[in-house]
This record gives sequence, C-alpha cells and structure tokens, in this order.
Amino acid sequence: MKKLVRLSDVAAAANTSAKTASRVINGDPRVSAETRRRVQEAVVRLGYRVDLLARSLRRGVDDTIGVVVESIADPFFAAVISEIELAALRRGLNVIVTSNRRLPNREVAIVDGLRQRRVAGMIITPHASDLSYLASTETPVVFVDRHPRNFPADVVTFDDRGGARTAVRHLLRYGHRRIAFVSDDLEIETSRDRHAGYVDALQEAGVPVVAGLVATDCADAAVARGRTCDFLDLDEPPTAIFSARSETSLGVVKTLHDRKRTDIAMVSFGDFALADVLSPAITVLEQSPELLGRLAAERLFARLDGDRCDPINTVIPVRLVPRGSGEIILSEDAETVAVAGA
Repeated sequence: MKKLVRLSDVAAAANTSAKTASRVINGDPRVSAETRRRVQEAVVRLGYRVDLLARSLRRGVDDTIGVVVESIADPFFAAVISEIELAALRRGLNVIVTSNRRLPNREVAIVDGLRQRRVAGMIITPHASDLSYLASTETPVVFVDRHPRNFPADVVTFDDRGGARTAVRHLLRYGHRRIAFVSDDLEIETSRDRHAGYVDALQEAGVPVVAGLVATDCADAAVARGRTCDFLDLDEPPTAIFSARSETSLGVVKTLHDRKRTDIAMVSFGDFALADVLSPAITVLEQSPELLGRLAAERLFARLDGDRCDPINTVIPVRLVPRGSGEIILSEDAETVAVAGA
C-alpha cells in the first residue's frame, strides 16, 4: 500500500515549516516566491493531496458553495451557474448545484440539506417559500433574480419593472394600444414586477389595462402558445404582445409563425436562441445572466472574506435591442403597414 503523504512530509521536503507549507497550498500570498516554488515542487514530487474532510472539520465549513436555482435546464439559469462555477474555480471552491423545481417544500429541504452539509455559503434563486429562518444562520447567503421573503439580505436582480416599462413604451410609440401581456404566475417576483411595469406604461399613456389581454398562467412555452392562440381568436385581437420571459416568448413566436402573423408586434423580456434570425427578428430586452452570476459570486466571496456591512441590493439595468418585431408601425386605421427602418 502506498504511504500516505502528509503535510509534514511536504514541509520537510521543501525545507520549511508545516504552517508555511499550508499557507502555500491554501494560496496565501504572504510567502516568498522561492519558498512557494519549493513547496509546489514538493507537492508534485510527493503526490500530496489535500484531505478535504479534515480541512472541513478544522474550519467548521466545507470548501464548497451551494447554488439553488429554479431549473438547471433553463438556459438563463445555466448561464448564471456557469459564471458562478468559473468564479468559484478561481478561488479553489467547489460548487453544488440543485434546483427547487418551483416547489416550496423542496426548496426548504434543499437549503436545509446544504446547511447541514456546512457549505461555506449559498447563492439562491428563491421561489415562494419563506426563508427568513436563514437570518439566524452564520452561513453567508446571496439571493439572485428575486428578493427573499421577510428578511434583509444581499440581492442581485435586474431592473424588471423599469425594463418592462421601457418595452411597453416602445410598443406604444409605434401606435399600438391593444398590447397583450404574457407571463407566468404573479406570485413570482420577477413576473409581478414586469407586470407592474406593463401597467405603469399603459396608465401613463392613458391606455386602459384590458384584463382579456393579460395571461399570467404561462408556466412554460406550451401554455404561452395556447394563450397566444386565444388572444388572436378574439374579436379585437392585440396588435402587439409583450412577453415577460424568454420561455414564454418561445410559445408566442411559435403561434405567430404558425399563423403567419408577422404583422403582430412583439417584444421579449430576455433573449433566446435564433430570436435574431426570425423574420421579423425579435426585439428583446437584453439581460446578462453571466453578469448576474458574476456579481452574485463576488458578493458572496466578500461575505466569506469577512464583509459585515448592511445588506446590499444590486440592480442591473436592461437594454432594449430593436430588431424588427417591436418596430412594426400601426396605422391610424389599425392595420399594420410597415416595419420602422425597413
């Protein structure tokens, strides 16, 4: 059996103390370049491996952070996770990723499991459960995309309400007054804020909010597709649609193209694959999931490094990208006549 290589063996081979060898292995910059070189060479020559379990027991926490999102399969959250993993890798941290599947009981169980595992910190996209009990834990937590209920914490979000207001103002500017809204459950903060921005823009323009043009039950693209069909079958169908999620946008686009209704204006909150190659290409509110993940990781690392300041609420602006679908002009007789700039 191969002899277990201990930290003391590395220190002896590098002609230094075990404490100094430990500093080198843990990335402490307070070590001379020559000593660092000797320790690193000894680690490679002896085949030393860090005992992660022993390290966790000494520190009281694991060298791992937990990430909880709504769905790992969602391209948006996949991009967020990827950026967090890259940031964690640079710090020598491992990442455990799991999804709550929009199930409050599952969310609580997952978070409790991560706490029991003594992860160093957590980055969470909360669904609807009350996570206020986390305020009593010493484990740093950063929330992304949505605010937690009932307790202050570091949060990184997009300007959902402001972005939605910009999108609807854009459609109003091109003459549209019957603007449909498609999203999922308003119990979800992002959908609720985007709906609020939709209402803001209509009200400031003196345009009534028509209940029959609002669909807030679209949990996925299939439901959004059906609800878009319902809109188009109305005696007075909408001349424009604002889709509050990239997933619902997929359903809206499918219906519009199946029915060859390229005369209906559309803006999507969030980009999606091939949105820029459709005809007309889809105007979007551009958001960066990579930036969201990076800022969340930086905030968590600051907490891990001892930052004890009051909770910080970081709001990332979104940008409207005109591509054609949102620039369809409505004539005075309510017939679409052109795409601006075409």
